[in-house]
Amino acid sequence: MRSGDDASFREFARDKALPLRRTAYLLCGDWHLAEDLVQTALIRLYRVWPKVRRKGPVDNYTRQILMRCWLDERRRPWRSRENRDGVVPEEPAVPADTGISDSLLRALAEVPPKQRVAVVLRYCADLPVAEVAVALRCSEGTVRSQAARGLDVLRAALQRQHDEAVSGRSA
Repeated sequence: MRSGDDASFREFARDKALPLRRTAYLLCGDWHLAEDLVQTALIRLYRVWPKVRRKGPVDNYTRQILMRCWLDERRRPWRSRENRDGVVPEEPAVPADTGISDSLLRALAEVPPKQRVAVVLRYCADLPVAEVAVALRCSEGTVRSQAARGLDVLRAALQRQHDEAVSGRSA
């Protein structure tokens, strides 16, 4: 890669690493995995940087890579295995700069993966429907329906949390 391309990639990665990490965290719910996903996405982007950069803005392409890295990671067989050694791991420290409440993060974890991607990109990353459609490689109508279904699941999960909290206080 030429030095100009290398410098422009470094600048892009420096500017976008934190927003990408936040988006990855909202997708997976784990800061360490979010950092790994961003690193993997940036490595994949680096490989095609000169070609992608010539075509224009790369934000959507980068989000698309990040989303695909997360979906690939969810499909890995070791993610579905449980460790049944009887030891409960410590809760990871969650940085306070997420701007998202714990109850919303727990509810977001209940949303199916593709609906979660639509909700996170549409409402957390505040992207227009057209950009989300490009990132997901689907129609705008599909984005709207996936986001609406995801919001329904999110509302139900939040309502369930609220009901549990109310019944816990009254007991």
